[in-house]
Amino acid sequence: MILAIDMGNSNIVVGGLDDNKTYFEERITTDDRKTSLEYAILLKNILEIHKVKKNDIEGSIMASVVPPLNAPISSAVKKITGKKPLLVGSGMKTGLNIKMDNPKTVGGDRIVAAVAANAKYKGPIIIADMGTATTLDVVDHDGNYIGGVILPGVKVALNSLVSNTAQLPRISFDVPKRAIGKNTIECMRNGIMLGNAAMLDGLIDRMTAELGEPATLIATGGMARFITPLCTHKITYDPDLLLRGLMILYRQNTETKDT
Repeated sequence: MILAIDMGNSNIVVGGLDDNKTYFEERITTDDRKTSLEYAILLKNILEIHKVKKNDIEGSIMASVVPPLNAPISSAVKKITGKKPLLVGSGMKTGLNIKMDNPKTVGGDRIVAAVAANAKYKGPIIIADMGTATTLDVVDHDGNYIGGVILPGVKVALNSLVSNTAQLPRISFDVPKRAIGKNTIECMRNGIMLGNAAMLDGLIDRMTAELGEPATLIATGGMARFITPLCTHKITYDPDLLLRGLMILYRQNTETKDT
């Protein structure tokens, strides 16, 4: 089993998987005030809950968009497993041709998602990852990563709206009943949920026009399951995309060089 860790701005996803199966997936809150020991305790508890022993873990790999946490969580993983984890970044073999102005600046999570999508789906592919930020990444029909967009995530937009207004309340992510809201709650929910769905649809239209051909549409991330069903495009929700991408990258970077 591989221990795969996706370190996001709001949550850290911890998963245990092998080439055929995901055994567990848990989320813990991202907190850069925690020490490596505190994270080690959290990881130990997750493994114990799922009855995973130290010897069951072959190795580990991390992707991170929170650089201050790289060292403490790497140390925590080593405390628990006895092995230092791989970290997705510059110099790692990805098998992906990154056609960007500066490939080294592309976020590790975006590369991981592209690697996983490229291995499973037919290109061209547009991948929506809806977390603290919403990103759309594009892999062309030749398997090249060619870019995308970054914009505020659903919860970030909602929190900004609520915190910067005097009378607007926090809302739940229930499915809107209609586009024209009849009260403040409905108006906010429609704006956040239908607005984000329309944003995805609009960006997909523009991206496919630039590609010159239809694309396979994939979504992952915590908010995708709420928003993508409201889109006019058919978008496949793939919650394990990043963990599977980490598994692929682990294999690519730990293969024995037998002759």
